[in-house]
Amino acid sequence: MQSMQYLKDFYSAAVGLVRYNLKIIFAGKFIYFVMAAVAIFLLVTVLNLMDAGARPSEATVFALLLVPGMLVIFYPIAFGIQNDMDNRMIEILFGIPDYRYKIWLLRLLLIFLVSFSILFILSLLSHVALTSVPVIEMVFQLAFPLLFFGCLTFMISTYIRNGAGTSVVMVIVSIVFWLGNRSFLENHRKWDIFLNPFSQPDNLNQAVWYNIVLSNRIYLFTGVILMILFALFNLQKREKFLQ
Repeated sequence: MQSMQYLKDFYSAAVGLVRYNLKIIFAGKFIYFVMAAVAIFLLVTVLNLMDAGARPSEATVFALLLVPGMLVIFYPIAFGIQNDMDNRMIEILFGIPDYRYKIWLLRLLLIFLVSFSILFILSLLSHVALTSVPVIEMVFQLAFPLLFFGCLTFMISTYIRNGAGTSVVMVIVSIVFWLGNRSFLENHRKWDIFLNPFSQPDNLNQAVWYNIVLSNRIYLFTGVILMILFALFNLQKREKFLQ
């Protein structure tokens, strides 16, 4: 009986913790970013449907979903620390040893789960409206660049501590990566964070392309781990956040 009661109490506490953090994460302007992401998706989808010469493919759907995914992930991560500071939550987070790490890791997990759930729905819509796509694989492949982008935003936010400032820096960083994709990364696809695994070049055979995509995903995932570690290490500087 004691074990059952313990499990019930643990479940209730876990559900309460998740609900509370979801309210903090997705309050405010997050709904506008979701609406903007869905609006962009619907606009491009309608334009593709209206264009008689358009031939949507899996590569098209990947590119179509990448921008909405970045929008959905961006706001709660970029403004997370600022919202904590504005709501006087920083004092609580830093007042309990290691509590801030657990809370922000939980929030990152919740942000990515919610974002990928939205992408799953949009992928299903693409499957119905545009072209047949492997929905699960599509979301899985989108997860790598979006995880990288989200964790990069989180790391930068621990330095800047301001949502607007983080937004400016991330726009500049995204432009640099995008331009790099047009020049240096054109011949070094393994380092391209926007690599589209469904867009295989005609001059590469399937085995070579598979190795390029696999290497790219390993590099991105390694970058994700390193950026989370850098961000958590930066959170140790308590005075910087409380000043």
